[in-house]
Amino acid sequence: MGLRIQSGDRRRWATIASGAVLAVVIVALVAGFALSRSASEPSADTVPPVLHVAPPDPVRSYRAPIVLRGKAVDAVRVAVGADTVTPAADGSFELSVPWAPAVEVVAVDAAGNQSSAVAVTGVTLPRMRAVHVTAHAWSHEGLREAVLDLAREGRIDTVQLDIKDEDGVVGYDSQVPLARESGAVAGIYDAPSALRQLHELGLQVVGRIVAFRDPTVAAWAWHNGRPDWVVQNPSGQPYSSHYGPIAFTNVAHPEIRRYNIDLAVEAGKLGFDGVMYDYVRRPDGSLTSMHFAGLTGTPADAVAGFLAESRYPVHAAGAHLSAAVYGIASTRPDEIAQDIPRMARSVDFVAPMLYPSHWNSGEYGVANPNAQPYDIIFRSLRDFQTSTAGTGATVIPWLQDFSLGVTYGDAELRAQIDATNATGIDSFFLWNAATRYHTNGLPPA
Repeated sequence: MGLRIQSGDRRRWATIASGAVLAVVIVALVAGFALSRSASEPSADTVPPVLHVAPPDPVRSYRAPIVLRGKAVDAVRVAVGADTVTPAADGSFELSVPWAPAVEVVAVDAAGNQSSAVAVTGVTLPRMRAVHVTAHAWSHEGLREAVLDLAREGRIDTVQLDIKDEDGVVGYDSQVPLARESGAVAGIYDAPSALRQLHELGLQVVGRIVAFRDPTVAAWAWHNGRPDWVVQNPSGQPYSSHYGPIAFTNVAHPEIRRYNIDLAVEAGKLGFDGVMYDYVRRPDGSLTSMHFAGLTGTPADAVAGFLAESRYPVHAAGAHLSAAVYGIASTRPDEIAQDIPRMARSVDFVAPMLYPSHWNSGEYGVANPNAQPYDIIFRSLRDFQTSTAGTGATVIPWLQDFSLGVTYGDAELRAQIDATNATGIDSFFLWNAATRYHTNGLPPA
């Protein structure tokens, strides 16, 4: 029997069919519109700018700005922190920013895409031909003027001025709390005035901080319930030496370390160009006779750690950092806890005290060092250069301008300077505790 479709059914099927056709048409139209729109609109920009930063030139001071140069192709902005610059049409840029050990440079394009690069900075210190000046010598008009005359004649370009001396006395009106509380502040000279006068003559000023030989703070700490701030003997009493009954503070104690760093940072902020730690060591003598409360590792570890802890705060304050070290430390680091290669990694230069009068006969093959200043300076300096190789630190020696066993005058001073120059070093510091120097031994630059 054939299938018969009623007229109502035919109408219903026709409606369904026509609706299906319409749906297909609508889908096609929508798809075509979407395709045409995607073809006419570009995709979102996700490509960052191309950034190249040239290695920055070394600066001559931690106060000098770093100049960054490079190219940031397609960038609209180049920034280091809050400092920004708009690149030229070809992407080239130049940006000056305050010193930092390393800086991150960020390039940003119009769509907000970023590229970054890290630039490592460097400092090349100027030559330093320096003389040591105590706080009392600076306050004495005759001694001060004699030093300034050396500068006016071009014989020196740097003055090393005491901040904290061997007695623990702070020579100017320091605002470091412990210096004031312990009675260390003496106010012997006006630091801002001294710095201004020296800088006006074009001189650098390196402040000397006698770090751990500090009878003032050691005695104050011992009598104020802080015995762990002081180097002790095995029976728990202050360690006594030829420096006095209570002379050395504890290199391992964080408060003692912080005190010296606070003085160094204050000096940098005042305008001292550099800070040199002296007596950055343990007392001389047998380690079995000493106790350092809280010490982990060795005293040499503590000394190297202190310098590492000092480095960035002092640099951030604008000053370079150095350490005066014993001449024997290059070959006998354990005698006073001065491991030269480790110490050198945290300072700008090491300043070995190479006084000919302090060497024993036969050191470095020199029969009579005190009578052979050229030979002992040349040979010991070479050894220190070897010890510091690869550390990033240079070597600037302390030379002797005083008589001890052998009379020293212009010729002996000049012999030491000539030996220093022969090693390729054009800088030196001269020591005379009385701040009296042999002018004719110092050739004008």
